Amino acid sequence: MKILSFFLAGALAALITAPQPPTAQAQSSPSAAPAQSGGLPDLRGDAEQLFALGNQARAQAGVARLVWDPDLAEAALEHCRKMAAEGPLSHRYGGELSLTARAAKAGAYFSLIEENIAIGPTPGAIHQSWMQSPEHRENLLNPQVNHVGIAIVPARGVLYAVADFSAAVIRLTPQQIEAQVASLLRSNGVAILPQTAVARAACASDDAWLPPSASQPAWMIRWQNSDLSHLPQPLVRQLKSGKYRGAAVGGCPAHLDNTAFTSYRVAVLLY
Repeated sequence: MKILSFFLAGALAALITAPQPPTAQAQSSPSAAPAQSGGLPDLRGDAEQLFALGNQARAQAGVARLVWDPDLAEAALEHCRKMAAEGPLSHRYGGELSLTARAAKAGAYFSLIEENIAIGPTPGAIHQSWMQSPEHRENLLNPQVNHVGIAIVPARGVLYAVADFSAAVIRLTPQQIEAQVASLLRSNGVAILPQTAVARAACASDDAWLPPSASQPAWMIRWQNSDLSHLPQPLVRQLKSGKYRGAAVGGCPAHLDNTAFTSYRVAVLLY
């Protein structure tokens, strides 16, 4: 996670990162953004302007355009309203959830998340302030992020703005996880065995090994992250040894790690 705030007199930066994800599909226009209600005027047009300016800057930098994410927009709007009520800018106020928790609560799936916040007279001025700040420009032009949600709320004669950028992660079922990992195993010359139930039990467990059974594997690994595009190196080394002819794959819900980053959990048993 990377969060950045912009004060008209200065900037503040903090950085936390997570693994790079696969891309995901979502809405490509801010027209589906939640209405900025609750007694405040609807400023989706200003959010759309800031969205367009950001994509123009990315195109000029040779970076892929951002996709509008309604879940991120909901999280951004919740925090933007809080900023407008509080006055001084902050990425987190007392009693408020963290950025990752806010985005996850809104329904976003991601393995990296960034946030820019600002006060300015117009969307154009806010965009220029971010582009002139190295840290905010890095967030906006980051090639690893592909989704964004933006909210703008007026207060005290200025505009409060929040832009939440993410590297989106596709929501996968355990069966889809198993199919993806099985495909990688087949490409390494290993047949997929029908011991799926045993592998799923291993996936859900935290035990060091499985209880003795007729289908006891010779080697087992379980892991959890947001990237299923490649196999873990310890597993790759075992496959290259040539000692195994078959593998069972089991997917299961990820164990909570208190980060709110999206991740998948999988176990592979080698026979």
